[in-house]
Amino acid sequence: MRGTVCLVTGATGGIGYETALGLARLGARVAIVGRDPGKLQACADRIRAAVPGAAVEPHRADLSAQAEIRRLAGALRSAYPRLDVLVNNAGAIFDRRTLTVDGIERTWALDHLGYVLLTLELLDTLKESAATGGKPRIVNVASAAHYRGHIDFDDVEGARRYRAMGAYAQAKLGNVLFTYALARRLRGSGITVNAVHPGVVNTGFAKNTGGLLGAAWALMRPFLITPEKGARTSLRVASDPGLDGVTGRYFSHGRPKVSSAGSRDEAVQERLWALSLRQVGRSD
Repeated sequence: MRGTVCLVTGATGGIGYETALGLARLGARVAIVGRDPGKLQACADRIRAAVPGAAVEPHRADLSAQAEIRRLAGALRSAYPRLDVLVNNAGAIFDRRTLTVDGIERTWALDHLGYVLLTLELLDTLKESAATGGKPRIVNVASAAHYRGHIDFDDVEGARRYRAMGAYAQAKLGNVLFTYALARRLRGSGITVNAVHPGVVNTGFAKNTGGLLGAAWALMRPFLITPEKGARTSLRVASDPGLDGVTGRYFSHGRPKVSSAGSRDEAVQERLWALSLRQVGRSD
């Protein structure tokens, strides 16, 4: 992947860090995004230590805030005239319903709308790569939790009833629906868009979650796969030459898999596309 520019969000730990490290090992120039400046710098230093000469550049942003996403996208467009790989990975689960600075429920804002807005803000940069002979790829890190998800269009932000896993599963279903809707719009552009399930991975996920959910994850954590193994699917979909031109697919454990029936409903995809664009203030 020498000569390519890759962007990984949520790269200060877990799957995101291992994905960024893997791309650096393949020779890519890697931009990493995280919320904590100290963790970002430490992450960049760790990758440079593991891959001498690696081009790793940290960019700070809170991807639950739309103004931050737009600021980040502007900085990225200035720094990188082209973008070859965008890995939307940042996400979290929250045991209590809280609102972002935009007044949007935090799980939905970070885990779904963050993917939508950052991708659309960087689409022209990805198209520039395609126009100059590149084969740009968008990789949306979703989850098998999407099989249990349902888009509650009457209460998508859980104002009437909030359940942490329900909100998370809904957002992950949103990732897959968004992937399919975007892939359809980008056919013929040279840009591919795919969603991935990394497996159930031992990361910082749910570590700050209390109650039964936090206790359950604490008990499960020793039996989960490592972040390095979890990142393999993201890395394959981001870099494997054998996947050139493959788009609008869902991958699990490195292989294509049929996603949920609900995720494949084109009417739901289009309804969510319209809702998401309204929520991020775009009219694409």
